[in-house]
Amino acid sequence: MSTLLKLDSSPMGDHSISRKLTTKFADTWLKSHPGGTVITRDLTTLNLPVVDASWIAAAHQPEEALTGDQKKALAISDSLIADLQQADEYVIGVPMHNFGIPSTLKLWIDQIARGGKTFAYGAAGPKGLLIGKKATLLIASGGVYEPGTAMASFNFVAPYLRTVFAFLGVADVNIIAAEGTAQLMTGKVDPAAFLAPSLEKVHHHASL
Repeated sequence: MSTLLKLDSSPMGDHSISRKLTTKFADTWLKSHPGGTVITRDLTTLNLPVVDASWIAAAHQPEEALTGDQKKALAISDSLIADLQQADEYVIGVPMHNFGIPSTLKLWIDQIARGGKTFAYGAAGPKGLLIGKKATLLIASGGVYEPGTAMASFNFVAPYLRTVFAFLGVADVNIIAAEGTAQLMTGKVDPAAFLAPSLEKVHHHASL
């Protein structure tokens, strides 16, 4: 049976646009994958630690030589990587924060980008180990940053995440963007009407 890993990184709870998109994706995906499983992780509630010197030392230590403290330092990383290995597909809700990804999502990336686990270096250079997976990135931004717009060069979310997932071996990456969400704060735009096109794109893609 197929497994979907659903990650949310917005701190805005029920007011989050990206969370509405990931919820729609997961609901549609389940209908299209009878018997499938969804693993849900809210990155804002996991209290993910920063990568420190002890983590780095442990991550570069042969597994059979790890001390008890080093295993403890890597425990969260091991758990998050297990999610990625178990799932066939990933959907990630990403609000744009200051032209980049939220700090919670960066902490997650630092925990799962680990030599020997999700990538490895060989004679031909780096090789991603998350082979055969696919990812859908649901990005919400207050402004409009699509290619060809005046602000396109300010979008560091999509290119960064594409690079990270490609490095980890995930070549099948799709992006659906809900842009211009700042309009919703004016009260002059109907939220349901505004979200309808993005939700339809999500529904279509999750049904595939």
